Amino acid sequence: MDSEIQINTLIRYTQVSRETILGFKKFKDILVKSNKNLNLVGKSTLNNIWIRHFLDSAQAIDFIDKKCNIMVDLGSGAGFPGLVLSMIAKDRKFPLKTKLIEKSAKKSIFLENVIEELSLSAEVINENIFNNANIFSGDVFVARAFKPLAKILELMHSNVKNWKKMILFLGKTGKRDLYEATKIWDIEYKQRVSVTNTDSIILEINKLKKA
Repeated sequence: MDSEIQINTLIRYTQVSRETILGFKKFKDILVKSNKNLNLVGKSTLNNIWIRHFLDSAQAIDFIDKKCNIMVDLGSGAGFPGLVLSMIAKDRKFPLKTKLIEKSAKKSIFLENVIEELSLSAEVINENIFNNANIFSGDVFVARAFKPLAKILELMHSNVKNWKKMILFLGKTGKRDLYEATKIWDIEYKQRVSVTNTDSIILEINKLKKA
């Protein structure tokens, strides 16, 4: 798909300003350059980055409101969805502080460079959350291409306190994984089909306890 068409699609869905689109272009440039050494995203997705990564991440903003002060991105990697959501929150003037949890030191440096370049209200925590989960706190937790649903739910239940919601990106096996999870967990949730892939869902979890 032509990049201009992709950009217009992102604008149509998110209603972000042209200034924010310029920020996304800077993000893309840094990502493409860094990807040569860091393998941040699959090379096959680079030509479709505006839809495959930017819009796919951006759609989660619909689950976040101005009451959310701190967002934690679990295993941020290339900054999806955390950095994208931070950019849109800034565009919408949401008072959202973003924490990006990333165990790779090199990827953490990449994330810090993007944050500095785009002047985002975000910080990078170079930690393995499975080793130090109890030190993290926030209103909303997000995860995309991080760990299987079962592992994320166990992590949040056992180690993270006082969260308000989780926003999880589930792929082709998402509906099956969610069904299996409901056998173990009592989950209060909402879901909707991804705008970028009808085989995927975005899951908002508001309460979680052992069934």
